[in-house]
Amino acid sequence: MKYIPDGVCSKRISFSIIDGKLNNVKFVQGCPGNAQGIAKLVEGMDATDVAKRLKGIKCQNGTSCPDQLAIAIESSLK
Repeated sequence: MKYIPDGVCSKRISFSIIDGKLNNVKFVQGCPGNAQGIAKLVEGMDATDVAKRLKGIKCQNGTSCPDQLAIAIESSLK
């Protein structure tokens, strides 16, 4: 799945969901340390759980990279 986030520095978020688990999470641009940290922390976790935990985290513009990842996960599960 490739997702174009809105309101954050990252330009693209990509990931896959295999057997309900989040894999290969990558953020293009944005804050590299934070993006890499988020990606490593959620690797292999249940996608629905990740979305629930990250949804609503705010940074700038009323959203954040974790929030945008949650939105992307939710849209991919519909």
